[in-house]
Amino acid sequence: MRDRQVTFVSQEREDRIARRATKGSRGRRPPACDTKIYKQRNVVEGCFNRLKQFRDVATRYAKCAAYYQAGLTIAAIVLWLR
Repeated sequence: MRDRQVTFVSQEREDRIARRATKGSRGRRPPACDTKIYKQRNVVEGCFNRLKQFRDVATRYAKCAAYYQAGLTIAAIVLWLR
């Protein structure tokens, strides 16, 4: 990720921290975690999980892009009205 200059958003797992510690100076420094961006990511992931509750969106029954987008729009409207 560092080579491609991608920012690290989620928190680092404990096993990664331990593995980096065993490598010593070759383990590089830990990636910085931006908590504000991480909270926004959690909201987006929650929205995707709610949309996946709709069967036609999750399994993509509609093979035509226009029908899929219409189903996605209807699912978003239903979630918004709840």
